[in-house]
Amino acid sequence: MGKSNYQLASSLQEDPPIGTLDKTILEVTKWVEHIPLEQRIDILYLCYLICVNPPDQQSELTELLEDYAVDSLVAKMLQERIIKVLDYYLKYFSIKQELNQKLLKNYIKRFYIHSVHDLYTPDCLYLEILIHLLQHSEERIKLFSYILGFEIIKIIFQMSWLQHERLYQLQKNQEDFINNYIKPIQYAHRLNGIIIPKDENLFFAKRAYFIKVPIIKEKKLIELIMCTFSRNKITSLGFSIIHNLKLLSFDYDYIFNSEPDGIFFA
Repeated sequence: MGKSNYQLASSLQEDPPIGTLDKTILEVTKWVEHIPLEQRIDILYLCYLICVNPPDQQSELTELLEDYAVDSLVAKMLQERIIKVLDYYLKYFSIKQELNQKLLKNYIKRFYIHSVHDLYTPDCLYLEILIHLLQHSEERIKLFSYILGFEIIKIIFQMSWLQHERLYQLQKNQEDFINNYIKPIQYAHRLNGIIIPKDENLFFAKRAYFIKVPIIKEKKLIELIMCTFSRNKITSLGFSIIHNLKLLSFDYDYIFNSEPDGIFFA
């Protein structure tokens, strides 16, 4: 791995845990001291109402405060160095995805919902999940590796089978790549009627389905990926690529060349 890639990958290990409850309380106290008195009173009054109101009213106020806390914690995560690392790799694979607050919030939810497919169901609230992520750098590394792996698989899922062929031909270990990624995706294509091979042994019939580019709506695409691959599989892909960019050979111009290969010319 080149020096620059090593520096990017090693930066994942440099962030210490973001803190404990005591540190959070201390930071909030310092923050409150620097905001205008009127806003400070509003915040304290909201906290007071949560404490003294009946449970049915508490839930509404707590939800309001929780939403604000979630947004603040996600914004803090977006300031980490690892975000720059992740953004670099997304651009390398020509993935036009902005790493903003909305995207990160959605991925945090997806990361833990996907655990169900790995027979692990978290019993904590979303805010508690966020706090856990902020306190454990290893979990944040898994999350960001998952994001990269998921975005790469989204690209592969939307390739034609001809583009799949071009992609796996670039890989050093073609058999492993086909078995781990291409076959599961093409099976999902068949199973869900996205690409239906007909008369596979007939040349011109093959040409029709082989060059067909799948059109999958975003919601359906996410569901298919989560059903086709385990969370660990996706996380492992992203983690491996971050630590060794050459693990997945990628040539955008060659893969997405609009001209069919020679065997498909009439």
